[in-house]
Amino acid sequence: MELPTLIIFLVAAPLLAAVLMAALPSRLLPSLFYEAIHMASVAVVCALSCYLAFVAATGNEAIYALGGWLYLDALGAVFIFIIGAIGLLTGWHSLSSIRHDLEEGAFTPSRLKQYYVFFNLFVFTMLMVALSNNVITMWVAVEATTLATVFMVGAYNTKLSLEAAWKYVIVCTVGVAFGLYGTLLVYANAADIMPDPHQAVFWTSLMPYAPQFDAMLIQIAFVFVVIGFGTKAGLFPMHTWLPDAYSEAPGSASALLSGASSKCAVLIIIRFYTIAVETVGSSFPQIIMMSIGILSVVLAAFAVFRQDDLKRKLAYSSVKNIGIVALCLGFGGPYGVAAALLHCVMHGFTKALVFCLSGSVQAKYKTRDLTKIKGIIEAAPATAVLMIIGLIALSGFPLSAMFISEVMAFVAGVVSGSIGLVIILGLALAIVIAAFMLVIAKSVLGKAPDGMKKKNSGVATLIPEAILAAVIIWFGVAPPPPMIRGIEAATAIVLHHKEGDVFDVPILKYLFASAGSSGRATGE
Repeated sequence: MELPTLIIFLVAAPLLAAVLMAALPSRLLPSLFYEAIHMASVAVVCALSCYLAFVAATGNEAIYALGGWLYLDALGAVFIFIIGAIGLLTGWHSLSSIRHDLEEGAFTPSRLKQYYVFFNLFVFTMLMVALSNNVITMWVAVEATTLATVFMVGAYNTKLSLEAAWKYVIVCTVGVAFGLYGTLLVYANAADIMPDPHQAVFWTSLMPYAPQFDAMLIQIAFVFVVIGFGTKAGLFPMHTWLPDAYSEAPGSASALLSGASSKCAVLIIIRFYTIAVETVGSSFPQIIMMSIGILSVVLAAFAVFRQDDLKRKLAYSSVKNIGIVALCLGFGGPYGVAAALLHCVMHGFTKALVFCLSGSVQAKYKTRDLTKIKGIIEAAPATAVLMIIGLIALSGFPLSAMFISEVMAFVAGVVSGSIGLVIILGLALAIVIAAFMLVIAKSVLGKAPDGMKKKNSGVATLIPEAILAAVIIWFGVAPPPPMIRGIEAATAIVLHHKEGDVFDVPILKYLFASAGSSGRATGE
């Protein structure tokens, strides 16, 4: 089958699944029927996204579909891989967690169907963000991710969850409106310059003309883009919706929001970043990204330390990690861009694990309050082991996925000459490490509350969690060469093959040597 057809199938699979489930009566069909459609959808998406990501990462040309309205290059491949793989594992985890909520009375059969409908719509909208060549369609898709997930945030229909859902939709809608304004500024400028104004809506048509754009207009547009799509990503100070939404949504939904959705907004910022660099040079966009990145890292680090709510602690950790991505883009050069992209992947899987685990812990203890969660190791030993792995990985310890990307962040900062920011980053990460080590010491270890029965989560819950744990260890010990090739090729796209070889840094050669494709990806 031809690659453009596979792209269409990739986008269509979750949409068709959502429409089919929405059309079926929830009271006449068992929940198993909706679960089967849901799992078939996320499995197809995972298989197609991983295959297409591999082809795009190892090939030399982008793949186009629907007359150029959809396209996949190595940069987009990084993000459809995140969406597909994390979508499958969190979708799998949803089966057991939503069944538990149904048994506990937190969900009704109609609400269960609604959850799976919007889960698949969410996957569809994220894929549209990553694959859209049309900048307006891309903005519509970002807005659609908010509309799809607001019902997942408010899934429990409690006062707090509904408040979080309203806050989420209002803040993100207003924020993304800023992104629309920045997008339209770029489009208007391009339409005045390009011979065919109708082509000004396509990313692939914009890039060759970027050096001719008006510098002041692009600077203004980039600021609006960072504010607008930075709101969706959860960058400071536009992050205010994030702790509420992540904490009130079901654990699997929070895992997908943090692991994949925030990365889609990062992708859009990166695409505009490439245009800004071509138009005004690297200094202005890098200053913007460094400023917002370091503020997000520092302020979120203190918030992580002082939180007693498990899911809010993890939510603020997401703000910190998206801040690291922004900071790496601010450092710039091949090291900074590669670090940002790799951190998107590593953080995505790591945060998916800990949010899934947080849902299991909440189901066991009936609370998210860490002062009341004690002795997980006694109450649910398997969950405790996975939680220790997840929190250690989230702290960036060696042999975990985020250790590699955070080391790259430090290298990028040193190479760029931003020693002061590197020191601040190190101190902020130390605060976060202390916060998570306290969770392990006080909540995971120790004595369980009196009367708490020793019982692990079901196998259906533990398997996707264990797979996520294995993936983050695998990526930390021996990152797969196709993924590294993809990061390299995506870095070359962002930098337009101008910045040299990303593998020249000695400390990184061990990581990239196995990819064996330096010359091909960088065009040397």
